[in-house]
Amino acid sequence: MATTRPRRVRSSASLPVGADGSLRLAVVADTHSHPHPAAAAHLAARAPDAILHAGDIGDLAVLDALAAIAPLYVIRGNIDERAHDLPDVLTLDLVGSERTLRILLVHIAVHGPRLRADVARLARAEHATLVVCGHSHVPFIGEERGLTVFNPGSIGPRRFHLPIVFGTIDLTSRGITLGHVDCETGGAWRPPP
Repeated sequence: MATTRPRRVRSSASLPVGADGSLRLAVVADTHSHPHPAAAAHLAARAPDAILHAGDIGDLAVLDALAAIAPLYVIRGNIDERAHDLPDVLTLDLVGSERTLRILLVHIAVHGPRLRADVARLARAEHATLVVCGHSHVPFIGEERGLTVFNPGSIGPRRFHLPIVFGTIDLTSRGITLGHVDCETGGAWRPPP
């Protein structure tokens, strides 16, 4: 008996940018049912306009806690078999009077340090310029194949020696800034030199 590959469920949404051209997003991934105990307080302290979850949620009650902080946009990760109502891919437009930034939110986007060709094709087909992903637990900001790639890292249980962090996307009239926040300290996180 042949097995068929599950169909990828896609969705789209839009968020209005403020009149001053600003929008603040928090980005989490790989909660695996157990977000770091301080994550919610550090997320709330950033006062995001919305939170993106890049998959591997685990227990779906995690979403209720995040939605209490800010509006939530979520995709399903490879462990989220029970999250039937969630899309696998989300195209999110940040809509302002001057411009629109399109984000492609997908769980698995990189293979090692490289953007997967199928994800690059999908991002181009969707006219996205920023790919936000999870899965690896590795916080990452990079450019590849003409696209910006952003992995917020993981706020779930520590994996190997990796930090427990979430990501930030700050849009202003001057541009976009991507960063990471350490869940243990609440301070900015940067990779070691």
